[in-house]
Amino acid sequence: MVEQILRRPRVEEASGYSRSTLYLRITQGLWPKGVGIGSRAVGWPASEVAAINAARIAGQSDDEIRALVTQLHNARGVTVARTA
Repeated sequence: MVEQILRRPRVEEASGYSRSTLYLRITQGLWPKGVGIGSRAVGWPASEVAAINAARIAGQSDDEIRALVTQLHNARGVTVARTA
């Protein structure tokens, strides 16, 4: 089965976050970085969006969600430098 990649408007709709909040969450480590799908386009794997939404619904703490984001990044081989 092929993984579906969601563009930002669909991610905003699915998460309830605005564009600015989505990118703030990325810098906070609370949302995975997007996947490059073109020279100026990114999207997010639908399974990652679902995993983060499920974690929020389950009431996981920000630290638990950061750990989940790290797991998701590691699963797709993303290296992310963290500050703070």
